Amino acid sequence: MSNDPTARFSTRVADYVKYRPGYPASVIRLLEAECGLKPDSVVADVGSGTGILSELFLRNGNRVYGVEPNREMREAGEGLLASYPDFVSVDGRAEATTLDDGSVDFVTAGQAFHWFDPPHARHEFLRILRPGGWVVLVWNDRRTAGTPFLEEYERMLLEYGLDYREVSVKYAEESMLAALYGPSEMRAKTFDNHQVSDFKGLRGRLTSSSYTPQPGHPNFEPMMRELEAIFRRHQHDGRVTVEYDTKVFYGKVGSRQ
Repeated sequence: MSNDPTARFSTRVADYVKYRPGYPASVIRLLEAECGLKPDSVVADVGSGTGILSELFLRNGNRVYGVEPNREMREAGEGLLASYPDFVSVDGRAEATTLDDGSVDFVTAGQAFHWFDPPHARHEFLRILRPGGWVVLVWNDRRTAGTPFLEEYERMLLEYGLDYREVSVKYAEESMLAALYGPSEMRAKTFDNHQVSDFKGLRGRLTSSSYTPQPGHPNFEPMMRELEAIFRRHQHDGRVTVEYDTKVFYGKVGSRQ
């Protein structure tokens, strides 16, 4: 598996497009109420991937710069969002977006911040944000307990996932958040979210993850067998429900000093 975060998803694009969960519209309502988001606000969605979070803002009427370093993910996003005239695809990364100084009102990152270098990303976000701009981090954080299905699924990931422990603990580490937001006030809000899947959808959701072994790896076939067994034990009418907490961190990153 590649240690380069920009390359980890190159072979997972098709599953990512089809099987990753979206974000609830309540994220937009929150940012309208708390951060003054308006339809004419300009958004830089950094680590935009296939455009899941970008589309939430495009539907709101925003102009969105989708900044994505992985060519395969970026091209998939370009195709999926081609009908939105206010979407601009950008070959860049969190630490070097290529966007103009003071060109955006919001910097967002969906399911991506844990791959950034926070101090360098902070410097870049300060450069591209207009005065008073906001940085918004969003994750669909899968619940690992609460139902027998969720608990067995988590045990499977711990047993067969390649670097699952390392990746899963990085999502919202306090040290990483502090390195981004600094002494500025950061707020957080959580929303319920869920994804109902048949077996094909559950398998695709699993194989879209960077820590899932790929075909040919010794862990791949045992993991797929265990996934099928878990699904059979817990499905109802051919479906299972994966529950998420959609976590939103939002705040300002202060000044350049």
